[in-house]
Amino acid sequence: MKTTKKAVVSGLAMIGAAVLLAGCGAAPESTASSAAAGASDYLPCMVSDSGGFDDKSFNQLGKEGLDQAAAELGSKKPIEVQSQAETDFASNLSSLVDQGCNTIITVGFLLAPAALESAQANPDLQYVSIDDTVDQNFDGKTDAPNIKPIIFDTAQAAYLAGYLAAGVSKTGVVGTFGGMNIPTVTIFMDGFAQGVEKYNADNGTSVRVVGWDRAAKDGSFTGGFEANDTARQTAQAIIDQNVDVLLPVGGPIYQSAAVAIQDSGRQIAMVGVDADVFQTDPSVGSLLLTSILKGIDVGTKDAIVSAGKGEFDTTPFVGTLENEGVGIAPYHDWSDRVPADLTSKVDALKADIVSGKIKVESYLAG
Repeated sequence: MKTTKKAVVSGLAMIGAAVLLAGCGAAPESTASSAAAGASDYLPCMVSDSGGFDDKSFNQLGKEGLDQAAAELGSKKPIEVQSQAETDFASNLSSLVDQGCNTIITVGFLLAPAALESAQANPDLQYVSIDDTVDQNFDGKTDAPNIKPIIFDTAQAAYLAGYLAAGVSKTGVVGTFGGMNIPTVTIFMDGFAQGVEKYNADNGTSVRVVGWDRAAKDGSFTGGFEANDTARQTAQAIIDQNVDVLLPVGGPIYQSAAVAIQDSGRQIAMVGVDADVFQTDPSVGSLLLTSILKGIDVGTKDAIVSAGKGEFDTTPFVGTLENEGVGIAPYHDWSDRVPADLTSKVDALKADIVSGKIKVESYLAG
């Protein structure tokens, strides 16, 4: 639990800088790179969070971006190590340092404290932290000069998904649950709830959200990111409250939610996260209304290609609707069940968020 709390402190920092960097092209800050000797000698490496590289979600997206970058560079084959638990983080990072990695990517908010410790101990190496700003000093600067943060204001995209969910709901109840109560999970849940609130305000309805309380900043959580019976039971508890749209946030836990939905015998739509789950896991495709997307693969690829060319840039990347770092997936099998006017309203909402007319609250945007 200590690691989680430490990570939460890290993730809540750098708010002002994140907003600024999301909307402008500040001059990049480059660090010296051992990769400058030549891409063929460059060795990029990655540590996963506990979901593993086959989670069909954020770890998998990170790996895909890394592999694409290595192929483009013609570099050495990347070394990719999986974490089974938080206790593996430090040892996994140490093993990559010992194997001569030039750039080490850590996938997931919970890895940030271990990444910072490793970066400070190895100032000549480069680090990319996915999903954390690595600013425990709350001074608007990354705590080590050799770390590049890649973060995503997914509340913006979740807002669109919440509005959409409220618009297709027949029961007037939609639900969500997460793996852990940490900012990179709850940013989805809170953005989703804000979108439902907007739908109610626009249409005079009273669609309820269960599983997340915006005022209390708390809700339903499984305690981890594994597809297991705890996740299934958590999903079932939400389903039992008459929801007909369900947003599970936390890598593979959507698989347990899908089982609970199928066991219910009811028509319940599911909203995926991180990747377009319709494409990454066709087995649950018929359940998916949409997915809330994070461009982890694109951000990872860009960071590694730059590093492999000797142009490592530590300027934080903040994914937004405006720069297409976040978004929502096509409706796929649900396309004919989403009214055309609702689709138009969601598109208009996106334009209003991009223009700044609508402000979506999040720990990254204030």
